[in-house]
Amino acid sequence: MADELIIEHKGATAHLTLNRPEKRNALNDSLVAALDGFFSAVPAGTRVIIISGAGGHFSSGLDLSQHVSRQPLEVMAHSRNWHRVMAQIANSPIPVVAAMTGAVMGGGLEFGAACHVRVAEETVRFQMPEGLRGIFVGGGGSVRISQLIGPDRMTEMMLTGRVYSGTEGERLGLAHHLVPEGRALAKAIELAERIASNSPTINGFIIQAIAQIGSMPPEAGLYAESLAAALSQTGPDAEEGLRAFLEKRPPVFR
Repeated sequence: MADELIIEHKGATAHLTLNRPEKRNALNDSLVAALDGFFSAVPAGTRVIIISGAGGHFSSGLDLSQHVSRQPLEVMAHSRNWHRVMAQIANSPIPVVAAMTGAVMGGGLEFGAACHVRVAEETVRFQMPEGLRGIFVGGGGSVRISQLIGPDRMTEMMLTGRVYSGTEGERLGLAHHLVPEGRALAKAIELAERIASNSPTINGFIIQAIAQIGSMPPEAGLYAESLAAALSQTGPDAEEGLRAFLEKRPPVFR
């Protein structure tokens, strides 16, 4: 597992590299287990996480060689485990930045959709080819990707196997930032450094509160927003942020 997921630390940044280049970083069980292990116990002091793929590709999706002859309950258990691991990433209070290159397909796109900030190169290929393989998505794509681009477009992607370029994907919402080929990781590092300078507490509020508020009725969402505002604006980070603003200097969050 250590060979399939390279973990590097630089200051407050953890950089995870999917390292199965011979398979275009297809996600097998051991690689998902390695991601599970990392996100279950993120090292103290980590303020931002970058995820990229070795060999020019982010991830070509699920490693189908492990799924040729499974029974329905086995497939369901496997899917639910993916849901659990992807939820760890999506719900992580530490922001996750994806540097997407080459193939971002199937489970690789489901994985990317769980990340909080997504950078795509213009030459990225976004695709959900499961329908062409006679299978349905199982890593959370019917929820997360549909939230990004809408159920109608998700349906068309799966029915036709349509490929979107990085440029098209950024326009649709599959990525937040678009860069030329070879620049995704550099942009991800730039954004990670900016994010790491934020208050860790506020980063956690932004990720978790907004996601929950988005699924609430409007009045419940507004009440939850007030609670988050009250909690965030009464601690030392808020004091430092406001003092720094008044003193016309960058804040220093602990």
